[in-house]
Amino acid sequence: MTSSDAGRGWVETPLRGGAIAGDTVRAMVGRRSGRPRVLTVPNLLSLLRIALVPVVYALIVGDGTEAAGLVLFGVVASTDWVDGYLARRTGQVTELGKVLDPVADRLAIAAALVAVVVRDAFPLWAAIAIIARDVLVVVGGAVVFARRGVRIDVRRSGKAATLLLMIGVPLVAWGAFELPLAPGATVLGWACYAVGIVLYYWTTLRYAADLRAALSAAEAPDER
Repeated sequence: MTSSDAGRGWVETPLRGGAIAGDTVRAMVGRRSGRPRVLTVPNLLSLLRIALVPVVYALIVGDGTEAAGLVLFGVVASTDWVDGYLARRTGQVTELGKVLDPVADRLAIAAALVAVVVRDAFPLWAAIAIIARDVLVVVGGAVVFARRGVRIDVRRSGKAATLLLMIGVPLVAWGAFELPLAPGATVLGWACYAVGIVLYYWTTLRYAADLRAALSAAEAPDER
C-alpha cells in the first residue's frame, strides 16, 4: 500500500471464495477518515427493496393489478441474495447492511401478507404464523441489542426459510386470484409454505441458542 493510498484511507482486504487476480484484491470497503462507508452498492439495493414495499402492497390490493403486484414481489424477493452476495464478493459488508438486509425481507413479506389477506387471497391463520415469528425475532433481538449490545447474524437456514415463504405466499395468492396456471401455483405454493414455516420456526430455536451463547460469552470474565 503506497503512502498516497494510506492518505486516502483505503484498506487491502483478502476476499474468500477463490483466487481473484491473486490472493488479495484491493477492496475499497469502507474507511475514509476513519469512518465506515454506508452508501455501498449492496446497501443501496437493500434500500431500493424497502422503497418498493409500498408499491408491492398498492398493486396487490388494487383491482386488476394483482398479477403485477405479485410479480414485483417476486422480483423484490429474488434480489434478496444479490445484496448479500455483492457485499461479500466486493468486501463491502457493513454493520448497516447486516440490519438493512433482514429488515427489507421482513417488510416485503409483511406487506405482501397484509395485502393478500385484505384481498382474501391468503388465509389469516397462515399469515399470523409468519408475522408472529417475525415480531418475536425482531423485537426480541432489538431489546437484547439495546440492553446488552449483543446481535446475532442471520443463519442460512433462516434465509432459506424466508425464500420459501416468499415463493409460497405469492403462489398461493396467484391461485386464489385465478390467474394463469392457478391450480399448479396453489399446490406448489402450499408445499413451499409448509416447508418454509417449519424451517422458519426451527431456525428461531437456533437463533435462541445463538443468543444464549453470545450472552454467555459477553458475561464471561476476561482471563487475560
